[in-house]
Amino acid sequence: MILIIYAHPYPHHSHANKRMLEQARSVEGVEIRSLYQLYPDFNIDVVAEQAALARADLIVWQHPMQWYSAPPLLKLWIDKVFSHGWAYGHNAKALQGKSLLWAVTTGGGEQHFNIGSHPGFEVLAQPLEATALYCGLNWLAPFAMHCTFVCDDETLQTQARHYKQRLLDWQEAHHG
Repeated sequence: MILIIYAHPYPHHSHANKRMLEQARSVEGVEIRSLYQLYPDFNIDVVAEQAALARADLIVWQHPMQWYSAPPLLKLWIDKVFSHGWAYGHNAKALQGKSLLWAVTTGGGEQHFNIGSHPGFEVLAQPLEATALYCGLNWLAPFAMHCTFVCDDETLQTQARHYKQRLLDWQEAHHG
């Protein structure tokens, strides 16, 4: 099963993520948990989230990039759900061997990430990748859709189909 943890603070304003979810919903065996819809008060049901993760073979963190990071509710979700003794620590094996795909959208182009002492978009994945690896997850090459503020609908649809194909390719490789 593919579990998409979707974290968009303003889902009704998202053209790119909306199209990505439409494509993902057409893949058999996909469950989507929209964090801002489930937890508008930020009061996360840790037991329910851990149960969803237990069902998953592939976990997808899908969200828009916000100030070079993940939206606050996704960060809180990780802090609460990836608990000591469950996701990491002595005898914690709940996530061992599962895979994680970071699916992120950005309003700007890749040139917006060539700033600072360590330029490049890949650097921004480091905290998420380290978290995944620390918990025994298999980190997959990220899926990134850039320039979403200026993309036309045809480009967004094409990119969303590429996202769906990534999910299908993963399914075929692991359950084919």
